Amino acid sequence: MNKLLIGIGMFLGTTIGSYIPILWGGSLLSITSILWSVIGGIVGILIAYRVSKYLGFI
Repeated sequence: MNKLLIGIGMFLGTTIGSYIPILWGGSLLSITSILWSVIGGIVGILIAYRVSKYLGFI
């Protein structure tokens, strides 16, 4: 369950992070979109890790 939760967090983080440049008129295939995708993925993993730790899966 822990790996599943972290995978979901990573997927959601990268998806949301890659759409952030669209808010100011950027493209999905830009360098900033890739950068925000990486940042979103890391944040998503950290949040999923803390949630799984809180729920007692770790």
